[in-house]
Amino acid sequence: MKASRLLKEDVLLHKAIAALMEKLGPVETSRFLAMDRPKRMESVKRHRRWQRDLDQEAFLDTIFAK
Repeated sequence: MKASRLLKEDVLLHKAIAALMEKLGPVETSRFLAMDRPKRMESVKRHRRWQRDLDQEAFLDTIFAK
């Protein structure tokens, strides 16, 4: 099994922007990089929403299934 090496951040950024430029062009790449990111929901709210929508029986069946 071959060990993988992570790219340095500056190299990764350069390659990612080059790929975007190749596929999208300069205008669309610029638009993509300038897009607003959705704000993250606070973790307690996110967990409470997950619990509210959870089918408890199906969840427990999945967890304890053999």
